[in-house]
Amino acid sequence: MEASQTPIETTGSRCAPETARGRHEFKIAGYSLQKDLSVGNFIKSATFAVGGHDWRIRFYPNDGDVLTAEGKDTVAVFLELISKTAEVRALYDFRLVDLETMQRSKVVAGVTKPSVFSALQPTLGFRRFMKKSVLEGRPFLLSDRLVLVCDVTVIMGMPVSESRTLCNIQVPPSDLVDNLGKLLESEEGADVTFKVEDKVFHAHKIVLAMRSPVFKVELYGPMRDKNQPSITVEDMQPAVFKALLHFIYKDSLPVMDNLDEDENTEMVKHLLVAADRYALERMKLMCENILCKKLDAGSVAAVFSSS
Repeated sequence: MEASQTPIETTGSRCAPETARGRHEFKIAGYSLQKDLSVGNFIKSATFAVGGHDWRIRFYPNDGDVLTAEGKDTVAVFLELISKTAEVRALYDFRLVDLETMQRSKVVAGVTKPSVFSALQPTLGFRRFMKKSVLEGRPFLLSDRLVLVCDVTVIMGMPVSESRTLCNIQVPPSDLVDNLGKLLESEEGADVTFKVEDKVFHAHKIVLAMRSPVFKVELYGPMRDKNQPSITVEDMQPAVFKALLHFIYKDSLPVMDNLDEDENTEMVKHLLVAADRYALERMKLMCENILCKKLDAGSVAAVFSSS
């Protein structure tokens, strides 16, 4: 079986990081009693777990950095890693709940690339999360309470690559030559007849013209005889013409096991002449290759004189 006809096993792989996602809602009641905390002081949520690590939210009613003119009107929000872990990579974002509709708002602040939490830097977040004037208005502050939502996605270790077989298709060998051979044998749809001595052969013009430029001119050229019922082939034995048709339809020389060595060689010589006559270069080279293996000094002249 040729390489192009062997089974094609197709595999695919997918590399994706293993992640763990979690969400924590931090409800702050009695906001008015805590909004005046001094800079640096914060309200902390209960500890919650995501990805096997403990986390906590820090809410600074006044900017969590230093007291500035801008900071007086700004609240800060941070995510804190509580677990004593060497390093954790995570995505996180914060939003508020619309207390009138009880729907979470769009993300107010978040990161688009994983942040690295560690013992040296356990707390990351946003010092300018939202202006107080916005936070303390409707619909986020209602009945002196607000709800802060934090979504955390922890990247768990290295990405995992998985491979699987997508398909394993057995591609059968081409049957084109077999089908053309059957067409020649059945003579179905034949539209041209050849008379070689006392033998008659039926064939298909389009196949002959496709394989041989000589046949193409003879069958479709301007000098063709449309009224001729059959084409007479001179100077060729019926067995040779039959072998010629076999090659045209099957792209191979016929098996000649019924001939002895001398007869076989003689047949190949005649096929070489026929191949040259009808410009079948592949057939010509095949015949030359066979004869080259059989030639000796005494037979070289005979072969060349016949061709």
